[in-house]
Amino acid sequence: MHKRAFWVGVLLICQIIFSSAWWTAPASAFTEEQKIFSQAWRIVSQAYIDDTFNDQNWWALREKTLKQRLDNREATYAAIQKMLESLDDPFTRLLKPNQYRSLQVNTSGELSGVGLQIALDAETGELEVIAPIAGSPADQAGISPRDRILEIDGVLTSELTLDEAASRMRGPIGTTVTLRIQGDDGKPKSIELVRDRIALNPVYAVLDTHPGSTPVGYIRLTQFSANAPTEVADAINQLEEQGADAYVLDLRNNPGGLLQAGIEIARLWLDKGTVVYTVNRQGMLGSFEANGPALTEDPLVVLVNQGSASASEILAGALQDNGRAKLVGEKTFGKGLIQSLFDLSDGSGLAVTVAKYETPNHHDIHKLGITPDFQVPLEQITFNQVGTTADGQYQAAIEFLASNSVVADAVSN
Repeated sequence: MHKRAFWVGVLLICQIIFSSAWWTAPASAFTEEQKIFSQAWRIVSQAYIDDTFNDQNWWALREKTLKQRLDNREATYAAIQKMLESLDDPFTRLLKPNQYRSLQVNTSGELSGVGLQIALDAETGELEVIAPIAGSPADQAGISPRDRILEIDGVLTSELTLDEAASRMRGPIGTTVTLRIQGDDGKPKSIELVRDRIALNPVYAVLDTHPGSTPVGYIRLTQFSANAPTEVADAINQLEEQGADAYVLDLRNNPGGLLQAGIEIARLWLDKGTVVYTVNRQGMLGSFEANGPALTEDPLVVLVNQGSASASEILAGALQDNGRAKLVGEKTFGKGLIQSLFDLSDGSGLAVTVAKYETPNHHDIHKLGITPDFQVPLEQITFNQVGTTADGQYQAAIEFLASNSVVADAVSN
């Protein structure tokens, strides 16, 4: 089975993509539409994390559908979507060819839109914000993690799939889209955003120096793209040369990305230890290990908040459970499921939940998140104030590094 990695701009959930080249066509008596449906059914049958398929007879569902008329491709897509909806898993979904191509475009490192990472709440079905991309129109407008998106240009999001909602927010640079947002205060408000080019540059690094204080290397990681491990490694090496004696790794509002990127970045900080466990539908544990040496042994604090999700939680959990870093900020998002993307023969695809992950101490993150060692609420600041004296969470990290307690932890490890 051919395997390739990808980054998703809708859900920065850590994912691994598998090609479905193993599929063999059913009996020649089947129509082309029935073949596509059967291919989708077979993929879920072999890969989905829940082998009870939400307590239903998966074979009987196939037989029932194939007795119906599938007159055209849209009818086939509707049948596949209905089949997937029966799993009651918003992360397992059909991607029509144009939606699939959009995901592939997102891997290029640049797209145009408003810069929101979104998800469907597994319990309520509501469309909610995981995190805005740093510096994007959504970020500048003050949209926050966990905000609910009620409408997009007057269309109720309850009537849209996740990918349809994402598609409506994307568009040519300079065009506008109006979102109706509901925050924690429960008061809906309309926000007009002008679409812009969204640069997916994952790493920002700077040496923070003050007279009489420890030089701190500040690294902000905004997404786990394919090039993120290399860029983080380059940042660490450059900061080491500049004299950094401690580090702050900022994962706030980082909604995830490639699973492998999160693992490789954890290995940059760890000499040894488990990075993450994966658990499949048979309950079998797989693990990814650090094989050292780490690029630096200097003390480390990791900043997290409600917008830190998926691969961010893998990285934060690995560093916390291995005693390599202290976490400062707010409880993380709680996205602990792994999706794979399978190609269908007509250019569409399926995103299928295939496993879940656990931290090295076997903490199940899904819906629970990771609790930081020191909880510090995030005050409302602008993008330009992140990582400055106006940033209360960052200042708490700096003060903690200066207290020598982290130095002692680092030495003991």
